[in-house]
Amino acid sequence: MSRVPTCVLSSFQTPRISHGHDPDLFVQIGSLTKPLTATVLTALADDGVLGLDDPLELFLPVPSGTGITLRRLAEHTSGLPRLPPGISGRDPYAAFDADSLDSVVRCLDTLVTAPAGTTEEYSNLGYALLGAALVSATRTPYEELLHRHLLDPLGIADVATDPPSGRRLFRRGLFGRPRREWTMDGAILPAGGLWATPRAAARLLTDLLVDRRLGEPAPAWQKAGSLLWHNGATGGASVFAGASPQGWILVHRLSGRSAVTDELALDTLKHFIGPRA
Repeated sequence: MSRVPTCVLSSFQTPRISHGHDPDLFVQIGSLTKPLTATVLTALADDGVLGLDDPLELFLPVPSGTGITLRRLAEHTSGLPRLPPGISGRDPYAAFDADSLDSVVRCLDTLVTAPAGTTEEYSNLGYALLGAALVSATRTPYEELLHRHLLDPLGIADVATDPPSGRRLFRRGLFGRPRREWTMDGAILPAGGLWATPRAAARLLTDLLVDRRLGEPAPAWQKAGSLLWHNGATGGASVFAGASPQGWILVHRLSGRSAVTDELALDTLKHFIGPRA
């Protein structure tokens, strides 16, 4: 773990940067994208564009009667599996494009593993569908929705779907060559495809969870006691973001081993605020 490029930003200490990480370069943030998508959802609901409990079939051509609503997608209680069908390989989401999502949408009733609203199962597929529903409801591209309802109101610039190649930070192999990152800019984008600088991700964390500049936190955030948190991982990066009344922390590592990243973040929290973390 010690030689993995690591960035730790928190309210407890000065930034800790090691082994070539850079808090001002873009990195993949994986499923930390989900709370941002859910924040767009709540903003649209507040504006009266849609309702949190609107059924999915209002926006996408899914079979009727699934009981899946926008809120259940956001809260992972839709009854859908974790992954879309056919996800595999070294770049698992590369082929999951709009046509693939459309095929899933039209047979969605065959993929449900539990009645909607009865159990919680973390679902990347659910967030891909949620993002598609928001785009359909507004007839606006996902990235434009993100800017209009989240990034621009907060004045945050360094979050993107396709950042400049010269500002991207990659994991490197034995001979210093950048390793290929997962392709996440297709239908999976709203579930885990965003890039951000760690400083921008930390700003999002504090603006949304500490200062609550856009109101109550969106339903994507996970809860553990007083801690609100979310993590994310791709093939070559992992992140943990969390905040409690005692402080906040964001850890990003150029490694897909999310369990180690989570452990580093939680151990740091416990060091400064005790076992309540």
